[in-house]
Amino acid sequence: MIRKIYHSISNRIAALLMKLLFGYSTRIYVVGWEHANRAGGFLLASNHISHFDPFIISSVVRRKIDWMAMAEFFPVPVIGLFLRAVDAFPAARDRADRKTIRTAIERLKNGRIVGVFPEGGIRDGAGSLLQGAPVRAGASTLAHMAGVPIVPCVILGSDRLYAKRSWLPLRRTPVWIAFGQPISHFPELDKSAARERIERELNGAFQRLYADLREKFQLTSDDLPHPPRERMRWHPKNRRRPIRRATATAVDLAMCASMNLLQSRHRLNGRSAEEMERYITECEKLTPHEYYAAPSGSCRIDLPCAIENENGAAITWRSPIQTEFSKNNIARADFFSCARGRTAPTVFMLHALMSATHIGYRRWAARFNELGWNVCFVHLPYHYSRVPRGYWNGGLAITADLVRNAEGLRQGVIEVRQLMATLHEQGCHEFGILGTSYGGWIGALLAMVERDLRFVALMCPIVNVEHAIWQNPGTAFMRRELRRAKIAPELVARHFHLSSPLHNEPLCDPARVLFVSGDFDLIARPVDIDAIQQRWRGSELLRVPQGHFGYRMMRETFTRLKDRGF
Repeated sequence: MIRKIYHSISNRIAALLMKLLFGYSTRIYVVGWEHANRAGGFLLASNHISHFDPFIISSVVRRKIDWMAMAEFFPVPVIGLFLRAVDAFPAARDRADRKTIRTAIERLKNGRIVGVFPEGGIRDGAGSLLQGAPVRAGASTLAHMAGVPIVPCVILGSDRLYAKRSWLPLRRTPVWIAFGQPISHFPELDKSAARERIERELNGAFQRLYADLREKFQLTSDDLPHPPRERMRWHPKNRRRPIRRATATAVDLAMCASMNLLQSRHRLNGRSAEEMERYITECEKLTPHEYYAAPSGSCRIDLPCAIENENGAAITWRSPIQTEFSKNNIARADFFSCARGRTAPTVFMLHALMSATHIGYRRWAARFNELGWNVCFVHLPYHYSRVPRGYWNGGLAITADLVRNAEGLRQGVIEVRQLMATLHEQGCHEFGILGTSYGGWIGALLAMVERDLRFVALMCPIVNVEHAIWQNPGTAFMRRELRRAKIAPELVARHFHLSSPLHNEPLCDPARVLFVSGDFDLIARPVDIDAIQQRWRGSELLRVPQGHFGYRMMRETFTRLKDRGF
């Protein structure tokens, strides 16, 4: 009886202290609160990014949580006494402890909440459940044996509390918590099948909750998990972050205004919806491999003489996709050869939409040449040498004419594949892709149909076509024209299996893919880059403090590629 009163008083005091402490130091936003305050016993499974996590989560849940804590903490006199007083119990990280399992099952069957961290410790990056790391088997085993559901939980922002400045008066560090719907213990399945099903459901729930928090609160890379040691360091440059954000936003909005101005020249005719329907119907029959295959009888590229010429030799050939603009029907790539000759690995540089100049790309080509790589700077459809008379650079690549947009993407992908095939015949067997914005979109599509790519670096790529058309600030005029022509989002979505990287999987090894996201990007949103990086499991994500337009991203991408050894 005395023991019960002691634990009750200890828990009430601890709960009050936690509410006062974190009420003073944090501003907590909670999503799905009702899922964590359900009746009966259940397992609360959360990601783990800081030592503050159990205390913060407990402060927002009305019911008491019995946390499964690291066994190493309990021999420490003061910490061990506190943990036992609040009904926490020890768990070994490197082995299954029968006593721990019995304790957890007993408490769950008595209708209590048991809190666990399935990651087995503090994790960030590729080792985190949020980045697709597998769930440990312990949580699923406990839920199945005890016959209780699992409530998934994702917490973000608590790692900032490692920084001393986060505890300054009136600072109030933001923390975001999301609770998901309970996951069944699947009593109808046998033990192994139930465990596998629970782990799969739990992993998916973590990914969804993580994406929901990022989208709902528009979180930036600084809001997402970082290693504790990194948080403990103070970075004076962070003071400039609001200025960078404001500058990047102003530049992005100015560019979006110019894109809308260019699109205002291109209006749809009364037959646009019928033409779109016919085109989509034909495309639905095709796989990405069929759609992006060069048509039979396509012109073969004659490379030898062009490659043997001086650096920057122009390679031209008749495009396999013929359009109404003769200028666009001549494909072109500028070839920059390194000292190793034609057998050296080749990187394809795919530029941004309405790219202002190729001078910067030529400079980076020289950097790649120094490292023993040949470079192919591809003139994408309706850009540079392929701009029809009377139009701006790239002005025809993205308009309200979605059929032309799709064919332009197809044209770009097929032309790069033709170059790769021809270079392969010349003795080059390793290829890389370096794409920016529109070029990053084409690069992602190439990753869907090409297996043997040494690296694929995609900077601010357009990966979510649905957002690009229906929400992007740079396509406001396009949306108006599409609605006027009565082209519905549902019709456009039927083409996503061919044109939207976010709705597809890569054919190449995802570990060779590097996504680069701009923290303040209004066009290729960070939340969309994060989403595809998680979908293409094993790929890497690099975040850069800039908007959609800027030069810092290329520098940091090149440095990261060098660190990876290409």
